[in-house]
Amino acid sequence: MVKVGVVGATGYAGAELVRLLARHPQVTLEVLTSQSYAGKAMWEVFPHFYGVVENKLEELNTAELVARCDVIFTALPHGHAMPIAQEVTRQGKKLIDLGADFRLKDVATYQQWYKTEHTATALLDGAVYGLPELHREKIKHSAIVANPGCYPTCTILGLAPLLTNQLIDPATIIVDAKSGVSGAGRGLSLKTHFTETTNNFQAYGVATHRHTPEMEQELTALADTTITINFTPHLTPMIRGILSTIYAQMTRQMSSAELTEIYRDFYQGETFVRVLPAGMYPATKNVAGSNYCDLSVTVDPRTGRVIVLSAIDNLIKGAAGQAVQNLNVLLGCPENTGLDFVGIYP
Repeated sequence: MVKVGVVGATGYAGAELVRLLARHPQVTLEVLTSQSYAGKAMWEVFPHFYGVVENKLEELNTAELVARCDVIFTALPHGHAMPIAQEVTRQGKKLIDLGADFRLKDVATYQQWYKTEHTATALLDGAVYGLPELHREKIKHSAIVANPGCYPTCTILGLAPLLTNQLIDPATIIVDAKSGVSGAGRGLSLKTHFTETTNNFQAYGVATHRHTPEMEQELTALADTTITINFTPHLTPMIRGILSTIYAQMTRQMSSAELTEIYRDFYQGETFVRVLPAGMYPATKNVAGSNYCDLSVTVDPRTGRVIVLSAIDNLIKGAAGQAVQNLNVLLGCPENTGLDFVGIYP
């Protein structure tokens, strides 16, 4: 059995990670840490774990944590995974970071968008962007996996076939995305207060959201040309889920049916990407609680634009589920191990 530790186990993504790892047949939950709830059992903080996860939450002792585990997951705000990554490297273990510290290869870009000094720059070149559908082979041999952000996962999977096949003008990409409130994390804030979000629909981070450079970095690599996008996220009055509507100008005339076949060919054999048939469109309810990304592609012949719809559960494929998928790649076991379930409906 592989011994794993989860640092930041009581955030939304951390708790989902514990839930998924608890049912993984090749994993033992060795260490769960929490700054706020150290000394309490996991089920005392999250009663749905009663009788399932008996671990007591511990304070973080980095050297001891790494020594006790084979693989460490960090589900922490940006800036906090760097010292853990350094210790993981020193002890020759594996790290899957659900935060942003190792996603961006350019230090100046990271520091510009996150307003935080990067203190582990020597590890950036060896870190692999953990989107298995695109970087599976590199992930297999990596010591540090940078688990992608939720919006980038939804967007990159939506655009990859178009950019790889040079079917759109990269300068025309517009991403209009909507997310459930859990994407803002478990910390208290006025923005996510019940009376502020219920019966409300609002944009935020307009032209300033920190996931923008992450998307541009990965899309640039796919297109082999520098890409700058318009990205506008919105907060919706639901708990979980992301629906991204992506627009771009086509570079050649094609039908929706032809594009759908290109998407199916591109994602052939991918367990967690579902390319939907004509007339069926992604919806957050259809992926809630699952590791699926649902995609549809439609051409508007009047404008010559393509409209891509992409839906994921922000806490699963956009965070914890993708982290477990990356673990499976590292372990060499089937990628659906511990993830072989459909979503919850209704």
